[in-house]
Amino acid sequence: MKTPTLKQRFQYWFDNYMSRGPVALITALFVLSAVIIFVIAALVKVTGSAPNNESLFELAWMGLLRTLDSGTMGGDQGGFFFLLMMLMVTFGGIFVVSALIGIINNGLEDKLDELRKGRSAVLENDHTLILGWNTQIFTVISEIILANESRKSGAVIVVLADQDKVEMEDAISDRISDTKNTRVICRSGSPIDLTDLEISSPHTARSIIVLADGADPDTHIIKSVLAITNNPNRRAEPYHIVTQIRDPKNMDVVKMLGAKDLVQPILTNDLIARVVAQTSRQSGLSLVYTELMNFGGDEIYFKQEPELSGKTYGEALLAYETSTLMGIRKADGTIAMSPAMDTRIQSGDQVFVIAEDDNKIILSGTSRISLDESLLQVSGAVSKPKPEKVLVLGWNRSGATIIRELDNYVAKGSQVLIVSDIFELDKQLKLEIGKLKNQKVTVQEGDIRSRDLLESLEATEYDHVIVLAYSHLEQQEADAITLITLLHLRDIAERDETPFSIISEMLDLRNRELAEAAKVDDFIVSEHLISLMMAQLSENSELMGVFTDMFDPEGAEIYLKPISDYVTTGQPVNFYTVTEAARRRGETALGYRLVSENHDADKAYGIHTNPKKSERVSFSADDKIIVIAEE
Repeated sequence: MKTPTLKQRFQYWFDNYMSRGPVALITALFVLSAVIIFVIAALVKVTGSAPNNESLFELAWMGLLRTLDSGTMGGDQGGFFFLLMMLMVTFGGIFVVSALIGIINNGLEDKLDELRKGRSAVLENDHTLILGWNTQIFTVISEIILANESRKSGAVIVVLADQDKVEMEDAISDRISDTKNTRVICRSGSPIDLTDLEISSPHTARSIIVLADGADPDTHIIKSVLAITNNPNRRAEPYHIVTQIRDPKNMDVVKMLGAKDLVQPILTNDLIARVVAQTSRQSGLSLVYTELMNFGGDEIYFKQEPELSGKTYGEALLAYETSTLMGIRKADGTIAMSPAMDTRIQSGDQVFVIAEDDNKIILSGTSRISLDESLLQVSGAVSKPKPEKVLVLGWNRSGATIIRELDNYVAKGSQVLIVSDIFELDKQLKLEIGKLKNQKVTVQEGDIRSRDLLESLEATEYDHVIVLAYSHLEQQEADAITLITLLHLRDIAERDETPFSIISEMLDLRNRELAEAAKVDDFIVSEHLISLMMAQLSENSELMGVFTDMFDPEGAEIYLKPISDYVTTGQPVNFYTVTEAARRRGETALGYRLVSENHDADKAYGIHTNPKKSERVSFSADDKIIVIAEE
């Protein structure tokens, strides 16, 4: 092998040194400047050409000044050699300063580029960490901002996603103009990469929300949870992780990964299917769920009430003026939503109530309760359920579960017709639905946007029409198909006096405003509901038991029933009386819905949860009472 020459060795050393970055370059320039200054100062001193016989130090100082400011040499006087040396040191200074400015400028630009990339580590504590990016993030952030308003020291939300940092910040700023006392910090990186994950400081977060991302969201979520719980740098304390899963088969995997932590996965398809099934038979139910799960109004709180110890649940229902009792949380953690009225509240139990704030949960006593006994309605005979006809337009991954859920509510002999453009859907249903006990399902292929098709289906002959958003299409395209279908259905309904309910699933919350023109009985924005639930759980993990019980078809559920079955309509009545009327039926009253406000978004579409019990309201025969009941 040929031995490298001295020139080649020097070039190799020089290349390696220059590649070390700005600090090495600045150091080299400093050394070069010092060498030039001291060499020239020494030459001037040795030759004795200094005009005033300055010392070596004074000559070095003169050279330094000319290096930093080339205009200094304009006042030099002396011999030719001295002036030549000063000119040389000035030229050297021009080179050094120019190079230094270039290096500093490039260094600043590199640093700014690095900051724009969002790769700097977050040094926060007690923050909410959101991993992943999809349309749900705007609802989640908005809700957490509302929840953080009561925190005097402010709060922080950190977002880590495989997106451009600046684009994430711009998107959040466009959709959420006021973050109040909450700072939102965005970082770019993959939530499943251990190195990237460290940027977001997961080990100091008070809660972590993992959003569905990518073509296979369940796999992405499992990897993200695994990266947190099995992290070599993990903390000793349990993590609180809230996420969502589509496939029920993956639920056990996620729970297994969080054996040492508090991992709360929401089974999204199952939850939305239950909401659709229940709402299709009770217009306004999804609005009630939205009111209970957002931070904009009243919220669900747990509280231990020693004064209620020994009293029955029925007695406790009238013990609050500005809060509404929902159930009991037993000392062992068991949730009992609207238990039997004679259930005793034990010493270690907690009640959970709907209230404006936790400091508003105040016992009002029973001495001031004013009941209008004359306005209470006597419970009548329960009518026998009749077979129902349901028309399902469109299809998505929740469809099969919706059909199964409907089978739990409808009477024997009911029928379901599914119309969609999904190829061979009937074969798919046989595998996914299984055996039904109360319904007969038929499938028809067609374009649900076609007016001729909708006319031929005779939608007015059905009790309920459910319009599902196609999950295999892009979000906006799917919602566009839904909107067109809804407009046709409403036009058909207005030309016929036969009443039937229209329930629609929307994917993007913003499209709900466009759909108001269709005057649909109820909208279910599936992603919005899931986002609300995740935000609630991230702030209070104990709510998982309440939500599980609330959406479970077994046991008590939320219903909207005719107010006329409980109190006399057309006369002012307070909500104490309404609560008592429901209590005598073994039910818990949560609020009411006024039909006159059904299409008023500013008044929550007529939904009033946790009303002040002493205030009087005149109900019409079409108004509803919101209750927790067995059926």
